[in-house]
Amino acid sequence: MTTPYAIAIAGASGRMGRMLIEAVLGAEDCTLSAALDRPDSPALGQDAAAFLGRTSGVTIGADVETALRASRFLIDFTRPQGTLVHLQACVRHGVAMVIGTTGFDDAQKAAIEAAAQHIPIVLAPNMSVGVNVTLKLLELAAQALRDGYDIEIVEAHHRHKVDAPSGTALKMGEVIAAAQGRRLQDCAVYERVGHTGERPAGAIGFATVRGGDVVGDHTVMFLGSGERIEITHKSSSRATYAQGSLRAVRFLATRRAGLYDMFDVLGLR
Repeated sequence: MTTPYAIAIAGASGRMGRMLIEAVLGAEDCTLSAALDRPDSPALGQDAAAFLGRTSGVTIGADVETALRASRFLIDFTRPQGTLVHLQACVRHGVAMVIGTTGFDDAQKAAIEAAAQHIPIVLAPNMSVGVNVTLKLLELAAQALRDGYDIEIVEAHHRHKVDAPSGTALKMGEVIAAAQGRRLQDCAVYERVGHTGERPAGAIGFATVRGGDVVGDHTVMFLGSGERIEITHKSSSRATYAQGSLRAVRFLATRRAGLYDMFDVLGLR
C-alpha cells in the first residue's frame, strides 16, 4: 500500500481550515499529520476533528516547527503575515506547500518566489477546479474579444472577507490582461465615485460586493456594441477549494522545487 500523504493544515479552526481537515480525513490517500492555529486561538489543545463529532488523534497546536517534523505537505489558507512565517518553516524542514491565502503584496510574492527555489509550492488565489477552468475560458475569450469590448469584473463574498477585490477577481484580471498582451496594473480601475468622465479605453474594471454568507461569486462581462458576453462562476461550498487543494498536494508529490499554480496542477497550461 502506498504511504499516505502526510498533510498539516494551517488555520485549523477557521471555516476553510475545517473544510480542509474534513477533506483530508475523507481521502484514502491522505493523513492528517498536524493542525495549526494562532497562539491565542481558543481551539488550541482540542482534537482537530472535534467539530465533526469524532476524534482524529491530532491536537490543534501553535508550534509550526513541531507540526512540520511529522509532515510532508502544509496547506495554508490564512493571512499573508502568518503564511510567510509558515513558508520559512517549510523551507527549513523541506516541506512542500499549497498556498490559498490571498492579499499578498509584491514583496510578499517575491518572498514566495524565493522560497520556491528550495521547495515545491502551489500558489493559487482559488483552488477550485471549476474556477480554474473558468480562468482558461476567460483567457480564450480575452484573445478573441480583444477589440471593441469593454471588460468588467464583479465579485461577491461574505461579510467576513477582509481583502478586496478578491484574489480570484484579481487573478481573472491578470489572465485577461496577459491574454491581450497587457499588464493588469496598467489598465485596472478599482474605484469609481463622483464625476468619473467617460470610461477609459482598454480599462479592466472591478466591482466588489460584501455581505451575508456568500462563499464566492465572480462574473466577467465583455461588453460590446449590440451584445454582452458574461462568464460566471458561483461557489456554494468551500469543499471545492479543499478538493482542489488535495489535487495540488498529489501534484507536488512528484515535483521538484518550483512555483506552480492550478493551471499546472490541472494540465491547463
